[in-house]
Amino acid sequence: MTKSMEKPRAKKRSKLTESRDLGCSYARFGPDQPLKLDCGQDLSPLQVAYQTYGTLNEDKSNAVMVCHALTGDQFVANTHPITGKDGWWGLMVGPGRPVDTDRFFVICANVLGGCLGTTGPSSIDPDTGKPYGLTLPVITVSDMVRSQVMLLDHLEIPKLLCVTGGSMGGMQVLEWVAKYPDRVASAIPIATAAKHSAQNIAFHEVGRQAILADPEWHGGDYTVAGTSPSKGLAVARMAAHITYLSETALHLKFGRNLQDRDSLTFGFDADFQIESYLRYQGSTFVDRFDANAYLYLTRAMDYFDLAADYGGTLAAAFRGIQTRVCVISFTSDWLFPTSENREIVRALNAVAANVSFVEIETDKGHDSFLLDVPELFATVTGFLNSAAVQHGLKG
Repeated sequence: MTKSMEKPRAKKRSKLTESRDLGCSYARFGPDQPLKLDCGQDLSPLQVAYQTYGTLNEDKSNAVMVCHALTGDQFVANTHPITGKDGWWGLMVGPGRPVDTDRFFVICANVLGGCLGTTGPSSIDPDTGKPYGLTLPVITVSDMVRSQVMLLDHLEIPKLLCVTGGSMGGMQVLEWVAKYPDRVASAIPIATAAKHSAQNIAFHEVGRQAILADPEWHGGDYTVAGTSPSKGLAVARMAAHITYLSETALHLKFGRNLQDRDSLTFGFDADFQIESYLRYQGSTFVDRFDANAYLYLTRAMDYFDLAADYGGTLAAAFRGIQTRVCVISFTSDWLFPTSENREIVRALNAVAANVSFVEIETDKGHDSFLLDVPELFATVTGFLNSAAVQHGLKG
């Protein structure tokens, strides 16, 4: 049985605007360490919020970077400080899990432009004393990875054993491999693409327009106005969530089943379970995510085109790399279909890179990388253990 739609709540400030202790670590970079952005501007000061799991070994050779997706965060495998729910990748990361924290030192940073501690549109602009809002420069996936490189330098870790992530996290993985191959021994991009498709840009634009059309958005200055464009953000989440599932998954989970009723109401309440489910997804999302951050991060994904920096030739992005790469896709993923993952594999093969490819059969859609998919766990376990052996990691 799916959860029913919550009743409309009184207008309130988002939990994200409240003073809170996130229970994670922070790396802070002052005016002497500006982050140079793709848009041509420098961002300073900069804060990167991150979480670590496991223990860094003596020679710092067991570090694994996990890159999160659009609506993810740094809380990979521990209780989320706002929702109280388990970490978003607890099936993959933890003691005895494929990314075994008894063996590996796992790092995950909230992305640049995010809303859980890393500098983003809800952060205070030191020049005005107010939240950046839309005055924050537009962020790219490349900028996100640059901030992660700064974090790695801050932690004095010269090289990652592996970098992994799905969806937008997979885009970051590809950026790491292309731009910083000397700092990445192995990589596992999952359910991703080397560029965002027109279809995906279209879905993102629908979500952004829902936010911009909310009267509580106030041109991005809703925090100052004491409001939140929660209705627009909820609709954006609903539209996006449809793309994370497959038609088969929707049919098996919901079909045309009615929600808490025996007959149609002949009105516009949530008659069907799928309607109630999407409304629930939207209403709960607004408590843990910032509307402006949603604008910035979706735009970063839209701008992603790895080949663009290499004369339009994707293979050129990987020329000369020594990084071992394992690309993983899912048969029912229509957001980042197998064909787009194969394009990455072909580009790596074109430059004789060390690449393997696994297409996993599942009806769970794009979200498969977050779910209980045994073949995914086996693939990550085998690849990561092999990479550890190759690079002399004991245990």
